[in-house]
Amino acid sequence: MTGRTYPGKTYRCGLEAVLDIMGGKWKPLILYHLAPGAKRTGELRRLVTNVSEKMLIQHLKELAEDGIVRRIDFQTVPPHVEYELTAFGRSLAEVLAPLCEWGTAHTDEVAFIVQRRDGTTRAA
Repeated sequence: MTGRTYPGKTYRCGLEAVLDIMGGKWKPLILYHLAPGAKRTGELRRLVTNVSEKMLIQHLKELAEDGIVRRIDFQTVPPHVEYELTAFGRSLAEVLAPLCEWGTAHTDEVAFIVQRRDGTTRAA
C-alpha cells in the first residue's frame, strides 16, 4: 500500500489516521456513549467508568478541536454544557460498532487474557 503524505505526516495505512484522532483509552468509549445522543459531562463521567474528570475534559476538548464532537454551551447559570457527535464523529462512531460487537462476543476470552497478562490467573 502506498502512503499518503500531508505536511509533516505520512499515513501508510488508514488505521494510522484513525489512531491519530482516537488515540487513548477513553476516546472510543466517549464516542460510543455519545452515539445515541448528546450528553452532559457528568453523564459521560458516570458512563465512562474509571475515567478521571480531568482526563474526560481533556479528551472532550481534543475531540471538539478535531471536529469529532460539538460542545454546546447553553449560557445558563448554573452552567449547562452538552457534547454531541458531529457528522464526522458519527461516521467514526459507526465503525466502532463492529469492534463493540467483537468485544461482546469474546468477553470471556479477553477477560482471561487480561487476567493472565496481569498475573491474576495462571495460563491453561
